[in-house]
Amino acid sequence: MTTTFQPRTRAHAIDGAIATLIRILLWVWVALNLAVVAWIVLSSLKTTREIFAQPFGLPAVPQWQNFVAAWQVAGFSGAAFNTIALVAVSSVVIVVLAAPAAYVLARIPRASAVPVTTFFALGMAIPFQAVLVPLFLISNSLSDVMIQWVLGFWDDRISLGLFYIVLSLPFTVFLLTAYFRNLPSELEEAAAIDGASPFRTFVQIMFPLARPGIVTALVLNIVSLWNETLLVLVLVTDPEQRTLPAALLNLYNTMQFTSNWGGLFAGIVILVLPMIILYLWVGRRIVEGMTQGAGK
Repeated sequence: MTTTFQPRTRAHAIDGAIATLIRILLWVWVALNLAVVAWIVLSSLKTTREIFAQPFGLPAVPQWQNFVAAWQVAGFSGAAFNTIALVAVSSVVIVVLAAPAAYVLARIPRASAVPVTTFFALGMAIPFQAVLVPLFLISNSLSDVMIQWVLGFWDDRISLGLFYIVLSLPFTVFLLTAYFRNLPSELEEAAAIDGASPFRTFVQIMFPLARPGIVTALVLNIVSLWNETLLVLVLVTDPEQRTLPAALLNLYNTMQFTSNWGGLFAGIVILVLPMIILYLWVGRRIVEGMTQGAGK
């Protein structure tokens, strides 16, 4: 008996030690990130002299005017409107397009669904930086066509939103496919017996049931698009049409000459704080949606 269970006991002990080490490393990583956030917030309330003299100390007098200076110098009011409008519209359209596609992929036979799902997975594997030049050329061509032949005008923010939608669809479809596959099919059979069409079954039954997964996909897209910078810099030429991350880069260039580092940190807080609040608000639902979607 002793020789039989001793290897298993040793293996369990090793697994427990590894799990404990992983938990410790995760908590250390969380603590480091929280420390960085706290340092940025404290620095945003200091003068430039205090930032360099006491980088880890508390501000003698909170400098709330740093936020006013950052908001005015960087033109955050227009950039905030551009960001909120683009992120809100793009994220909703992404989910509206991805949910029906994911539902169909989750319900058709796997032999037919696997090639299409693989296609979406390949879309996730290709970084958009690798196709940045073609995206720029497409954007210019689209703008020329719309101005000369269709509408007589065009806004680069529309092109940016279209690329946001196209580039975010593969991940969203892939995520929601796993979630819809985890939902019971018996409800669809009962709805079909009652005479409900597949469209009505999806809209009235399956879509509400998939709410945790939908919320997860929506929030992940919001966070990703809120922080996106490279496409904005490449596709949007008018500074007044750019988003908050691009405005923050302009603020960085300005604050270097004025040496208002407190204002720069205040700009970082303005950009990051809404996403932190959003994640704290719906963080549990995100974890729930990710774990339930990984069930199958």
